[in-house]
Amino acid sequence: MTLTEISIKRPSLIIVIFTVLIAGGIFCYTKLSYELMPDMSQPTLVVTTQYPGAAPVNVEQTVTKEIEDVLSGVDGIKSISSQSLEGNSIITAEFNVSTDIDSKEQEVQRKINNILSELPTDVKSPSISKVTPSDSPIMQLAATSKLSNADFYDIMKNEINPQFQQISGVGEITLIGGQEREIQVNVMKDKLDYYGLSILSITQAINNANVEFPAGKVKSESHGQMTVRLAGKFTSVSQLNDLTVALPVAGSPVKLGEVATVSDLTKDPASVFRYNGQNAIGLLIKKQGDANAVEISKQVKEKIASLEKKYANDGVQFIIADDSADYTLDSAEGVMHDLMIAVILVAAIMVLFLHSLRDSVIVLVAIPTSLISTFIAMYFFGFSLNLMSLLALSLVIGILVDDSIVVLENIHRHLHMGKDKRTAALDGRNEIGFSALAITMVDVVVFGPLCLIQNTIGDVLRQYSVTIVVATLMSLFVCYTLTPWLASRFGKITILSNNSFFHKPLIWFEQMLEALTEWYTGALQWALKHKLIMSGFIVALFGVIGVVMNMGVIGNEFVTESDKGQFRLALEFDKSLTVKQNNLRSIGVENYLRKQPDVTTVFSNVAGSSTSSLVAGVGSDYKTELTVTLIDKTERSVSTEQLMLKKSQEISRLFPGVKVSPSMVSLVNGGDPIQIVLNGENSQELMAAANELKARIALMPGAINTSLSVEAGNPEVEVNIDREKMGQLGLNIYNVGATLQNAYAGNDDAKYRVGNNEYDIRVKFDDFNKHDVEDVKDVTFVNNSGQIIKLSQFANVVQSSGPSVLERKDRRASVTVKSNILGITSGELGDRINQSLAEKPLPAGIDMRWTGDAERQSESFGSLAAAIVAALLLMYLVMVALYNNFVYPFVVLFAIPVAFIGVFLALALTKSSMSIFTILGMIMLLGLVSKNAILIVDFANHRKEHGDSTWTALIAAGKTRLRPILMTTLAMVIGMIPIATSTAAGSEWKNGLAWVLIGGLTTSLCLTVFVVPIVYYCVDRVGDLWRKRFPKKEETLSGTVVSH
Repeated sequence: MTLTEISIKRPSLIIVIFTVLIAGGIFCYTKLSYELMPDMSQPTLVVTTQYPGAAPVNVEQTVTKEIEDVLSGVDGIKSISSQSLEGNSIITAEFNVSTDIDSKEQEVQRKINNILSELPTDVKSPSISKVTPSDSPIMQLAATSKLSNADFYDIMKNEINPQFQQISGVGEITLIGGQEREIQVNVMKDKLDYYGLSILSITQAINNANVEFPAGKVKSESHGQMTVRLAGKFTSVSQLNDLTVALPVAGSPVKLGEVATVSDLTKDPASVFRYNGQNAIGLLIKKQGDANAVEISKQVKEKIASLEKKYANDGVQFIIADDSADYTLDSAEGVMHDLMIAVILVAAIMVLFLHSLRDSVIVLVAIPTSLISTFIAMYFFGFSLNLMSLLALSLVIGILVDDSIVVLENIHRHLHMGKDKRTAALDGRNEIGFSALAITMVDVVVFGPLCLIQNTIGDVLRQYSVTIVVATLMSLFVCYTLTPWLASRFGKITILSNNSFFHKPLIWFEQMLEALTEWYTGALQWALKHKLIMSGFIVALFGVIGVVMNMGVIGNEFVTESDKGQFRLALEFDKSLTVKQNNLRSIGVENYLRKQPDVTTVFSNVAGSSTSSLVAGVGSDYKTELTVTLIDKTERSVSTEQLMLKKSQEISRLFPGVKVSPSMVSLVNGGDPIQIVLNGENSQELMAAANELKARIALMPGAINTSLSVEAGNPEVEVNIDREKMGQLGLNIYNVGATLQNAYAGNDDAKYRVGNNEYDIRVKFDDFNKHDVEDVKDVTFVNNSGQIIKLSQFANVVQSSGPSVLERKDRRASVTVKSNILGITSGELGDRINQSLAEKPLPAGIDMRWTGDAERQSESFGSLAAAIVAALLLMYLVMVALYNNFVYPFVVLFAIPVAFIGVFLALALTKSSMSIFTILGMIMLLGLVSKNAILIVDFANHRKEHGDSTWTALIAAGKTRLRPILMTTLAMVIGMIPIATSTAAGSEWKNGLAWVLIGGLTTSLCLTVFVVPIVYYCVDRVGDLWRKRFPKKEETLSGTVVSH
């Protein structure tokens, strides 16, 4: 007994099965989390090391290279890149996709621990962290209060931040801005010289007097055993002032207050944070790897409400500056909206063709049953409701009704033969069951290779592919069970009547359809007689496509930029500016932006590390990052990119001396779209080549804001020591280095305790003694003999400039040439750069490598191209297995090339570019357009089995199968229109994909119904000639047609 027979004869079983599936699907849906994108796993470790006060050159030589050597011995590393900045080393190790990053983190930690003794003594212990593309902050908060700066920072750091940290799923939280309490010991150089002291001795005196010791235990009969603890920490500023720092042989002890000013103040601001012009403390909240961003956002908002109530007397308030959950939910809502419109449009198509609301419902029931059942698989696979899985669900609408349309249309044909409903349902399904299986399996196998892609983009595609496969297989199950059962119970022939108002448009449509069928039948007969003319026409169409491609109308890029309504402006002022000076200049730019009618918020991060970077970076005193949020795109006449570029140009004009680097806030964090890494051994030749390439790119149309990642001009005071003189004067390099570091960077080893909180005690020169190069020359040291020695006695101190950052790629010096784009795609500019490099190569010894979008595009396009080849092969093999024939599947594949005529025309007409999403549409198209060919080939085979000639069989196949082909194709095309024209959040990614499907399906509908019969006829004629010439090979050549 077949599955269909069981369904018709034992309907209770089917009812139970689908009840369980739907109930299970609804339950699993409630358990699925919302995410913007699937997790993208590119295993990456970041090693961050602080070397206070060290110049980039020193950091690179003594820290970065040492750690790079260690990392190079770790298996599975794909690439190593590093940045050496002032006082900091940041090394990023990118591993192969299949690497167990947890075990590698432990291995790296062990190897670094083994070399700690080889690093400079002042280097802080390196920190190792795992990084994924989903590590961008999911929320950005701005907190304000009426408390003093120091008290507010205390509450934020020690009370409020830990409460946010307790929220389930919250990962790292970074505080930006604010002013932390600090005990400042500003040492006066002239007093030191007077008493014959050095700043190093002051620091040592403070550290020696600020200790706690566990001294053991005492036992007594009355109190028992007690611990003895020496409480030696400073608890007041007066204790510090009264600290004896020197005991002269003759004279009174020297107190700290006599050589320094001790003040309870706040730290010099390392960064300033503002939200819409209001000073605040910023919180950047990241999530743990598998946490639900939408649920975290909900809990954070609840926590904010309780905290504002708890700290109402202190005036603590929070503003949500940015929340990724809003965009996530907007994207999901947009996809669901598109899905509902698609269902309504498909329903209208069904009514037009089936003439009955009842029959339309029988077909449409495949949509909810298949979709809801798919949620079960999504839950058990660990998927989420994200842009990709929801896109898959909306795109699959047409596929879901395909099988049921084919089955129900054939059941109707048997009803018209006079059969009763049960017999018609069974015979109709059995006759077309093979076609239903074939068209479903070709849909399924095209997505199989996508699930096997092993790179970052593979994680994005996997949820998309598996969701479509599961939903499609469920629709196959529905068409074998639920559809024939419903047709056997409720199906009937609807007789159209001119007396009915609702039947009149259906009668008109049916007349048009009959006329189209008659026209097509005649056209097909003509085409079969004039095969050369038809072939020439198809070749001419391909020629037109070739011309369109050569015109450069269709660009290429990794992904189409999504208009989130946000952009960033990186402001760079003169490198000599302090944070305070930078802040004053940044306020002017902020105020200008806030006055713009399209701008809603400006989020300012002055001198802080970039909030857009996945890797914790280091800020620069002369740089500011502004994050600008615009009104909704439906309320403005220009795109975010156009507005961003316009405002950046206006700022450059209105505020001389500021360098503006704009960038879009994108769903894929990739920085500038054009990034070229140059490597070389000679740093001067490397910089010369980088500057020359930068100049070339800057002159190319479409390239804007071209820059280098490494630029000179960072002002510095260079101290070159004469080691021989230094030794003769009784000093050593450690004493000299530590003294200079204490004097200018300050030493904060000592802590000041208040209750459970500790604050830094920073010892440094008073600002009066830190003005220029002459002050550096006058720094004094005290040798073991008590002699006071100036730095100028044994060192050459000069003012110079050096790089603000040094970069290395795979353990070689590197410079990255970067550029933004305007009016063209990244692929188009990349092609122009490659052409320029082909005409004039880089100097010998300079290697180049594309990174960023270009690298991801090359990697993903290569994977998708391989997936297309694999999909075509799998389609062919599946059809060979189903047909038990090697020839007819080859005929079916001829439907694919003609579909691509429509693909490229659609891309050109809609000004869409080639991206990973449009290629996804092409892969999906492989299975969809093959369906029409399968319907024709299968029916022709069936008619030939019953004795028809090839000509007669093809004419009958075309005439009989035109209706289901029109129904399935129009259902797909109409279902795509809401997606193609959507303007919802994230719609830019799916618009191009939908246009690819619409264009491909349209030309497939118009051309496949001619091309496939022609190819079938030609192949059959060749087979006949072959069999006449080699009659013994008849069975092998003709094959056996399987019929159900």
